[in-house]
Amino acid sequence: MPDFFDILCRTAHKTVAGGYYSGFAERDKPVDTRPTLRLSECIRRCACLPLIAEVKLASPTMGAVHVDAGAIARHMQAGGAVGISVVTEPRFFKGFSHMLGTVRSCVSVPLVMKDFVVSACQIEAARDAGASAILLIQALFDRGYATRGAEDMIAFAHAIGLEVLLEAHTDSEFKRALSTDADLVGINNRDLRTLTVDLMTTRDILEKVPTDGRVVVSESGVETPEEALFLKRCGVDALLVGSALMRAEDARRAVNRMVGAA
Repeated sequence: MPDFFDILCRTAHKTVAGGYYSGFAERDKPVDTRPTLRLSECIRRCACLPLIAEVKLASPTMGAVHVDAGAIARHMQAGGAVGISVVTEPRFFKGFSHMLGTVRSCVSVPLVMKDFVVSACQIEAARDAGASAILLIQALFDRGYATRGAEDMIAFAHAIGLEVLLEAHTDSEFKRALSTDADLVGINNRDLRTLTVDLMTTRDILEKVPTDGRVVVSESGVETPEEALFLKRCGVDALLVGSALMRAEDARRAVNRMVGAA
C-alpha cells in the first residue's frame, strides 16, 4: 500500500509551483479583518468544550459534499464553535483559492488555514486571506518536504501575525512539536500514511508525554458527543472536528451537541 502522506506532500509542491496560492487574496492590499482574540486565547476562555469546526468540501475518506462553505461556517459559529478550520488543499480536498476569504466574510471567530504547508508562500496566502492561524505538520518537516525547518516556518508565521497549530501523530513527533514555539500542538488521530483513525492515539500520547501547559488540540475521528467528552477527559484543551459536522443534516445542532458534551 502506498504511503499516502508522501503523495500529499509531493502534490503540495506541485500545487505551490502551479501558483494556486497566489490567488488567495482578492485584492492587492488586503484589509486585516481577523478577530482581535487569538485562537489560543479563545480556547482558554471558552466556558464549554472548545471546538474548532472544520469546513472541507471533500476528503479521501469522506468523499465530496455539496455545500456553501460560507453558509456552513456561519452555522458552525452559531452552534458555538470557538474557531473554524478551512481545508484549502485543492486536489484531494477540493479547496479553492477564495475559500478562506469566503469563510472570513461570514464569521467572526478565528480561522485556521489547514493544508499541507511546504512553503512560506502558503503562510503568506493564509495571512492575506484573513486567517488567524495556520496548521503545520511535524512529520512533513521530519521527512524533509518543507523548504524551511519547523522553527523557521513558525517564526515566519509569527512575524506576519499568525498563530501556529503544529500537528503530531506519534510520541516522538509530539515531543518535537512541544520543543518548538508553536502556539498550539495538535494530536492527529488519523495516520496520514494509511488514513486509518484511532482515538486512542490522543490518550496514549498524553499518558506518556507531559504537555507543560501548552494548548493541545485533538484532531480527527470524533463522531459523537460521547467521543468528544472522552478526549476532553484524556486531557486535551480543544477538539478539531470535520467530517462528522460536514455530513450532519444540521451543522449548527451538531456543533452545539459536541460543545455541550463537557
